[in-house]
Amino acid sequence: MSVPATSVSSRAVIEHHLRKASRNSAGGLIDGRNSPAQQPRLSRKKVYPALLSLVAEAFYERITLSDRIKDGLTYKAVFDGREAVDKIAYIIKTTDRNLALLLGRALDAQKFFHDVTYDHRLRDSSHELYQFRSKIPSPFVSGELPNAGNADGMLQHERLTHKLAGIELQGQPGSPTSPKQRDDGSDDTPLPSGVFTLLTDCYAPTCSRDRLCYSIACPRRLEQQSRLNMKPQPGLSKQISRESLNDTTETGSLWIHSVPAEIVASVSDAEKKRQEAINEVIYTERDFVRDLEYLRDIWMKRLREDDIVPEDRRADFLTQVFWNVPEIIAVNMRLRDALNKRQKQYAVVERIGDILLDAVPHFHPFVSYGAHQLWGKYEFEKEKNSNPLFAAFVDQTERLPESRKLELNAYLTKPTTRLARYPLLLEAVLKNTPDDSPDKTQLPQVISIVRDFLAKVNAESGKSENRFNLLQLQQQLTFRPGEEIDLRLTDENREMIHKGTMNKRDGEIHVYLFDHALLFTKFVKAKNHEQYKVYRPPIPLELLVVAAADDGVGSAAGTIRSQRKGQTLAKRNSFEKPKTSVTNVVAAVNIRGETKGQFWINFIYLGRRHYNLMLWATSAVAHRKWLELILKQQQAITEKGMIFDTVPLSEGFFSGPNKVNCAAPYSGGRRVVYGTDDGVYISDLRDLHRDPVKVLALLDVTQVDVLEDYQLLIVLSERQVITFPLDALDQNDPMAGLKRAKRISSHTSFFKAGYCLDRVLVCIVKSSQLSSTFKTLEPIDTNTRGRSKPTFKKLLQGGNDTLKIFREFYIPVESTSIHYLKTKLCVGCSKGFEIVDLETLDTQGLLDPHDASLEFVRRREGLRPMAIYRIHNDFLLCYDEFAFYVNKNGRRSRKNFMVQWEGQPSGFALHEPYVLAFEPSFVEVRHVETGMLTQIIQGSNLRLLFADTPPSVTNTGAHHNQYSG
Repeated sequence: MSVPATSVSSRAVIEHHLRKASRNSAGGLIDGRNSPAQQPRLSRKKVYPALLSLVAEAFYERITLSDRIKDGLTYKAVFDGREAVDKIAYIIKTTDRNLALLLGRALDAQKFFHDVTYDHRLRDSSHELYQFRSKIPSPFVSGELPNAGNADGMLQHERLTHKLAGIELQGQPGSPTSPKQRDDGSDDTPLPSGVFTLLTDCYAPTCSRDRLCYSIACPRRLEQQSRLNMKPQPGLSKQISRESLNDTTETGSLWIHSVPAEIVASVSDAEKKRQEAINEVIYTERDFVRDLEYLRDIWMKRLREDDIVPEDRRADFLTQVFWNVPEIIAVNMRLRDALNKRQKQYAVVERIGDILLDAVPHFHPFVSYGAHQLWGKYEFEKEKNSNPLFAAFVDQTERLPESRKLELNAYLTKPTTRLARYPLLLEAVLKNTPDDSPDKTQLPQVISIVRDFLAKVNAESGKSENRFNLLQLQQQLTFRPGEEIDLRLTDENREMIHKGTMNKRDGEIHVYLFDHALLFTKFVKAKNHEQYKVYRPPIPLELLVVAAADDGVGSAAGTIRSQRKGQTLAKRNSFEKPKTSVTNVVAAVNIRGETKGQFWINFIYLGRRHYNLMLWATSAVAHRKWLELILKQQQAITEKGMIFDTVPLSEGFFSGPNKVNCAAPYSGGRRVVYGTDDGVYISDLRDLHRDPVKVLALLDVTQVDVLEDYQLLIVLSERQVITFPLDALDQNDPMAGLKRAKRISSHTSFFKAGYCLDRVLVCIVKSSQLSSTFKTLEPIDTNTRGRSKPTFKKLLQGGNDTLKIFREFYIPVESTSIHYLKTKLCVGCSKGFEIVDLETLDTQGLLDPHDASLEFVRRREGLRPMAIYRIHNDFLLCYDEFAFYVNKNGRRSRKNFMVQWEGQPSGFALHEPYVLAFEPSFVEVRHVETGMLTQIIQGSNLRLLFADTPPSVTNTGAHHNQYSG
């Protein structure tokens, strides 16, 4: 096939003059895309269609890559032939598809892209798939190069690309490295070069598109004559090579030519088609085995025998690159021989299904080969770019007649493409097979088995490719000192879902979406190694909120994540269908400030490591893809890790200034009492459609609790602790209950009800910066209460027959929390956790001062002790920064257990085996045995309202199991 491009030897000079001439030439030039968000390298250039390098670069930037399936195999980062011809025709501004196809084949001829099966050149067909030439990332990531002192070796290393080109993950569109030529003359991925003479401008200075040129060799002559309605004049003219537009496919020997004519005449037309299809199965099997034998005899044998690859790694290199080719040869040689024997025995082959049905169950080597193919390519590229002797051998061998002008990669893909071709060949046989033939039942079985193997090849190759990419990134990833984070990229189930580049003011950012986190890096290429430096700390997907430009993507760019009010966290039963939990969705919001370009995405990291990072996608397609994939993976994480779900108890009722400050369940959890700025409300959870009802008209209610055994409501209102009998609450008259109110304390900081020393206790705290006074009371049994009803004024002055004093004590520090243990009281204060013996009133610090492993607590200033939970024989101590275990003697236990909270918790709750930490933007759920983060529940203005089992003699064996937020 001829390609009308100038020879390489004269390209440099001709390109220089044509580039110079093209700056002032209007004909044949087109404007590149000029999107402010994209701003690619050619976005402001004009493309001169005669220069292959310019057309190639423009084509690369415009073509859309995606995953496609052909013959049952998934190919990544591909485009089809029709799309290619469309783009080239657009670039060179022509409606002649044959001309565009011819130019595309000029690019193909220089291996700019190739057919995925390496079988043919560019075709104008939507069924043919093509990939850009790809290279594996440089293996030299340690800073050391083989043959580092060799100038040739260094030059070859410099020519390695720093990205995967055309190799992406299963199910995700690819993003090959853009080919770029450097000023020093070396290429990362060399562009095709040459002059496509059919599209060159005329050298005559007086020539124009509307005036006939004097030159008989003018490239525009035919166009001018057509436009000016002139008859063709004798002389030279250009003719597009039609022969080059029609591939001559090697079809092998036709059946009708291989048997006597009388046999051909004796069979029906349908049988002729069937025999031709059978013949194609047989001769393509011979060709396939011949190709594998070529690998064995020309490549493997010479590499094994000659001193091309160093002997100490020669055997391993052959194994890695060619893997189990000998096993495939053995399987298919038996199949080939059986088919040949059958064809030689009978001129008209009656059946082949029995032979295939016996052979295809042994196709397991195809699966192993497909899974290892990428690793083999990596080893091949590594050796080729570090071993000049091997590179010369490759170049020499690929030029041999036996190679049929195909590079080694074309032969290394033969096993997987052959497996994919079997169903097509056999379906053609089956289509013309009569119903009474044994093949009618056997061939479908063969096709089914082969397709099962294809599915395994796709699955295993996808896993292998994913693992390969993760290992490559792991080697090249570097963190800033002190910011190292283990992304666990080598975990068996880790997955790289998507990767690509996004733009920022200070350059290009490489973004990686894993199944668990989002990573931002900057590529750094030094002389001897390549690195991806972490640009910002990785964001766990559970702590990621995304805001994006609204480009009309619909589901991807939705509304800001729901901000429900008055929600309760409930343990999700294993048999329940997952409900929609509070999780982030992509937000379509207007962010004021610098929003250069329309395809911006703002990545927000919630929690203690909070930051915002705004980046710009390179196109609308990339923008939409990022949003869709991030949202999809976040939803998958939410559904997979859902332990607690959210149930709205009241939505839209408590709004404006009347906010909920506290809540407490009672009546077995069927009712909830709320404390608000303007009073106390009660809600019946058995009827969530009814709004809460106001039962007490009080101001600034900051705490409520219910002692069910005593039918007593305790309220902290305007720093006064007041009790109310539950039967005094009137849903129709909020003032009625005040008549039976009893003031217990004033100037109160907080109170806490609980169970200790086999009794229900209420501890009232008056705390200042220097000291805290504690008054512990216990309820008076209703059977012993007095029956007289004193006046409301007398009650507020101190009358009390609901709680009686049990113990009083004093601590010379500020206190913030109280926790009831079995026989003692634990106080959270500025000094840490203090243990108070309520019988002797002795006080001592919880942590053993002689335990050196607790120095990290003692040295830390400003720590806030917040919660303590007994887990088996140990105590889980929860501070506002971390959590760890101590034993009953206050010494560190479970030393491998340490939780660093993602957020800044304002409250904690326990529901074994999980502990929940509440902060305003999310709730993190961790396992108490491992400390592992198991769930994140995002929200807005989240607060812990109640987190304990209601104090009751009947509830002493129950764990904390009721939460409101």
